[in-house]
Parts: sequence; structure tokens; C-alpha cells
Amino acid sequence: MTTVDPTAVLVRLKLSLLRNGLRQSAGRRAVYITSLVFVLLYAALQLLGLFALRGHAHVGAVVVLLVEVLALGWAVMPLFFPSSDETLDPSRLVMLPLRPGPLVRALLVASLVGIGPLFTLSLLAGSAISTAHGAAAYATSVVAVVLTLLICVALARAVATANIRLLSSRKGRDLAVLSGLVVAVGLQFLNFGVRRLGSGGLSQLEPVGQVVRWVPPASAIGAVDSVSRGSYGVGAAQLALSAAALAGLLALWSRSLTKVMTTPDASTLQAAEPASGERSARNLSGLLPAGRAGTVMERSLRYIWRDPKTKAAWVTSLAIGLIVPVFNALQGVGSLYFVCIASALLGLQMFNQFGQDTSAFWMVAMTISSPRDAYAELRGRALALLLIALPHLALVTVVMTVLLDAWAKVPGVLGLSLALLGAMLATGSWASTRFPYSVPQEGYRNAAPGQAGLVWASFLGGMIAAALLASPVIAAAIWLNVAAGGERWTWLLLPVGAGYGALLALLGLRLAAPRAARRLPEILAAVSKG
Repeated sequence: MTTVDPTAVLVRLKLSLLRNGLRQSAGRRAVYITSLVFVLLYAALQLLGLFALRGHAHVGAVVVLLVEVLALGWAVMPLFFPSSDETLDPSRLVMLPLRPGPLVRALLVASLVGIGPLFTLSLLAGSAISTAHGAAAYATSVVAVVLTLLICVALARAVATANIRLLSSRKGRDLAVLSGLVVAVGLQFLNFGVRRLGSGGLSQLEPVGQVVRWVPPASAIGAVDSVSRGSYGVGAAQLALSAAALAGLLALWSRSLTKVMTTPDASTLQAAEPASGERSARNLSGLLPAGRAGTVMERSLRYIWRDPKTKAAWVTSLAIGLIVPVFNALQGVGSLYFVCIASALLGLQMFNQFGQDTSAFWMVAMTISSPRDAYAELRGRALALLLIALPHLALVTVVMTVLLDAWAKVPGVLGLSLALLGAMLATGSWASTRFPYSVPQEGYRNAAPGQAGLVWASFLGGMIAAALLASPVIAAAIWLNVAAGGERWTWLLLPVGAGYGALLALLGLRLAAPRAARRLPEILAAVSKG
């Protein structure tokens, strides 16, 4: 009986699927070729930069950190883009008579086909060449590059296989939507790192590089630098560490494959008890006020927790509202008034309230028969927002105050933030009834085709109006900080700002409610579009 090697079969299968996919349309071919060209150009620029660092005193620290960040990207990308390579989904091979060992080998080799591995190979080759000096170092670099590439690919596959049930579920789609948060946070870290390097040079990387060069897979590239310096024993130990890491990843991957291909999907099994999310929701409902306000608050909080788009917007606002002020404070260019950034970002969540419900808004619309019902609906949504926004504002204020040691400014900053939040609630309530738009559940679009103008009108008009509404408190804060002896009275901004913000929010809800009750058919048609 002839045994077919699954490695060759899977490689040919992936190449065939790639070729047939490109034959489907000229647009797909253009996108693929354009992506390939840009990746190759970027890789070429990276290679030139690494070659330029050859001979630099701190090039060893630079390349090991670069490799470790690259490996981190391989590890987390399958979590945020689970459908980027459906041909390597092991759950599609469940019915085939394949053993874990040959299957791991076949999938590992097939994973090397693609733009990502090609880009990684170019960076690894440049990193190795920039640190290699001498025949022994060049020989070590060949082993190090192959070993590091295999670790990156095996790491991505092991993570994807271990989480394949998650990635194919609703929570997996949550992770995909939240990828924008990772990019935003990563940009803040990159900005912070570039500023630090610009002020102190590459020598600041040495302490971290000394540690990272012993962390796989960067330890394999670190071995090239060690051999170049004549430390053959250290280089051998670093290579052995990376080889052990690869063996461990392959073993973990094989174990996960066995579990995926032999364990029934949990979705086919009857639940023995309510999910933890349902239990926590029942516990939460007992803490909310009775009547329609509490019901609306609970529904809004469920959307925040369960709906991927709503969750992504909230988590992004909470994270960026904390990260941007803190990073500026750590770089010495921050101000306690940066807390207002968090206030503005959280206030934006009040915009397009009905559009967040998508086509399910018709069930809410059936319960609204008068301006009083519309007011109760909008008030419940605003209270749910405040339930999260107020503790977050307090947290950001405390953190920034500790970092900047500006305790005297806390009342004024909090008062200004609360006034701005109240103004955003007012304009958001009105904009939700005047400029409603649909939020597609699939993909990364935040509005249906043809509704981009509504999005810009809602957000830009609402933010400008909020700034104008909060201008009295803003002017008072500026005057008290500039006028002689005015700092003694900045504490008055806290009660004034809180009261003024509450008044604005209440007025906005009162004015938006009659419009919402009157325009229910138009709102329902707008939010159900697409």
C-alpha cells in the first residue's frame, strides 16, 4: 500500500487555492499584486536600513528587539485576523485519516507559502547579515534564520489551533473588531519609543537587548552576534534555547491538533447551566433602577458587552482616553487638562444611539408612542453611558494627578470634564434623532453605503456644538488660570461644571425626545439600511 506524503499534497493544495482565487477576478489579482509589491518594497527598505547599521556598536540590541517584535506579531495576528488563511484551518481536516505528527509537518511547510513568510525571511536575513562577522558567524546565521522563521510560523499555527473554537465563534469576531484597538495602542507605544530613541540614541536599547537576546526566537539571532564576538559557547546555548522552543511549540501544536480533531464541538453539547454572562447580567439587573430606565440601561450594557462593534468602540475610547494623557505625561509634555480627551471620547458613544441597535431597533420603536417614552429611552441610554464614563474619568484624573503632582488643579479639571461630557450627551442625543445611520454588523465599515455624509454631519456638527455649549465653563477655567489670584477659586469649577453639564444633558434629552417620537419611521428606515 502506497502512502501519500501529506506535506506535498497540502503545499500543492495551497498553491492551487491561491492560483484559483486570483483567477476569480481582475480586482483580486490587482490587490494581491499591489500588496506583494508594497511588501517587497518595504522589506527592501528594511534591508537597506539593517545593512546601514552593520558595524554599529548597538546593532545587536536593535536586531534582537526587531525579531522579538516580529515574533509577537506572528503570535497575535491569528487572533485578530482568523480568516486570513482559511486553507490552514485544521478543523477542515477532521474527517481525514491523518496522524498529528505528519499533519504538523505538512501544515508547517504549507505555512511557509505566502507573503508573510517572505517578508519575515527578508527581515531575518537582514538582521543576521548586519551582525555577522566571520565564516563561523555566517554559518550560524543560516541556522539562526531558518530556526527563527520556523518558530514564528509554528507560534502562529499553535496559537491559531489552540483557539480555533474561539476564532470561529462570536468572541472570535470580537477579537477581529478589536484589532483596531491594538493598532491604536501600538502606535502610542511606537511614538513613545521613537521619542525616547531620538533623545537618547540606540544605547538605551542595550539593557533591554541584553535580556531579549536570551528570549526565543530572538536568541537565535543573538547567537549570530555572540559568535561574531568570539563567544562560541554563548552562541551555542542561544541556538539550543531556540531549538528547544521550536520543539516545545511543535509539541503544543500537535497536542492542540489532537484535541481539535478528536473532541466534539461544545456547540453540539447541551449546556448544563447558564453561561457566566447570563448570570452576571441577572446579578446586574438587581442593581439598576426599576422601571424603563433600568431596563434600557441593562439592554445598553448588554450591547456593550456582546455586540462586537459596540464593544470595539467602547474599549477603544476607554483605552485611548487613558493612554494618550498618560503617555504625554510620561514624555514630559502632558497637562492635567488632557483628561478632557477621555471625556470627549466617552461622550462620542452617545452619538447614533439608535443606529447601534441596527435592524433590531424596530422592537424598541414599538414601545415608543409618545415623547415621554422617547425621553425615558434616551435617559436610560445616557445613564448606562454615565455608569461607565464617570468612574473612568475619575481613574484618568487620579492617574494623571499622581504623574504630574498637580493636586490643586483636580477640582477645575474634573468640573471642565463633566461640563464637556454633559454637552456631548446633549448634542449626542439630538444628533441620534437628527442624523441616524446604520452600522453594518459584518466587516469593518461603520456605516452603510451612502450614509458617510450623515456620519460626518453627526460627529463634526455634534462636537462643534458641544464645544460651544461648554464654552462658558471653558472660558471660566482659562480666566481663573490666567487671572492673578484666580487659582484660589478654581475649586468652584467642580460644582459649577458638574451642575452645568447635568443641566445641558437634561436639556438635550428633553429637546431630543419629541423629535425621536415624531421621526420614528424615518429613524427606523435609516438604521435598518444595508
